[in-house]
Amino acid sequence: MENNDLNFDSRIPLAELNESVNLIKGELGKVIIGQQNFMELLIVSLLVDGHVLIEGVPGIAKTITAKLFAKTLKTGFNRIQFTPDLMPSDILGTSVFNVKESDFEFKKGPIFSNIILIDEINRAPAKTQAALFETMEERQATVDGTTYKMANPFMVLATQNPIEQEGTYSLPEAQLDRFLFKIKVDYPSVEEEVEIIQTHHERKSTEPTELVKPILLPKKLEDYKNKVHHVLVEEKIIRYIAEIISRTRNHPHLYLGASPRASIAAMHVAKAFAAINGRDFVIPEDVKKALPPILNHRIILTPEREMEGMTTENVIGMIVESVEIPR
Repeated sequence: MENNDLNFDSRIPLAELNESVNLIKGELGKVIIGQQNFMELLIVSLLVDGHVLIEGVPGIAKTITAKLFAKTLKTGFNRIQFTPDLMPSDILGTSVFNVKESDFEFKKGPIFSNIILIDEINRAPAKTQAALFETMEERQATVDGTTYKMANPFMVLATQNPIEQEGTYSLPEAQLDRFLFKIKVDYPSVEEEVEIIQTHHERKSTEPTELVKPILLPKKLEDYKNKVHHVLVEEKIIRYIAEIISRTRNHPHLYLGASPRASIAAMHVAKAFAAINGRDFVIPEDVKKALPPILNHRIILTPEREMEGMTTENVIGMIVESVEIPR
């Protein structure tokens, strides 16, 4: 949306938020070619305290995008590589005997940071997944009967290879539901690929992380989150969201529909889309834009439709088209 569209906005000042979003995109754009939608969804997820699942084949910059995104924020960052032998204590931490104090002391694991990048989340065993999902949902970890709170902001970015890849486990639906978005990252176009090769050639030995500067302080981020909370959502928009989500539960092409958690997520994300576009109210287009990444891991196709090659995105499109847009 053009900046002159911001003139009507007197209820919530959003110009600074709008500028910060563009600066973050600009920093990421120094290294990441294309992927505009991916970058925008990461920013939106940060604004609404969501976690993100990133799916795509190896080698399409999933990890580097997540790493550089964390670099644009002046916060802590940890990367955890998930493997089949990873134990819960490897991510949460463990109690170590301190000889000086003659007592056990808790050594925090890598999950205790702000932005956590988990590579290949679908390679770890169920027990480790369960430990991770407690911290994602409750924003705390319980070790040896003591509860430790996570710092703010706390955001998990998890990458996974498609399930067809060898040595991967399918994540259970209840765990998938904890992710705000599932972002599917595709191969670049030929033009984008030419640009990728060109920038690598011109960059020479410079590390990508050296090109990206921090933009956002945690205190400013909290201020932006508060602004997003105050974006106006009319009752007809709420009904529109409820109607779409409800139709996923009795659609002939779907074996499993979306939960009320998806409805709440759609409202929060639509508010964030409105805010980053300089509006203090939600329009139906914000909801439409929010739905595919919110729903594509929360609904399951019937086996027949899956065999026919239909995708969750096809069904989401059908459902959205079938619901009357509020005016």
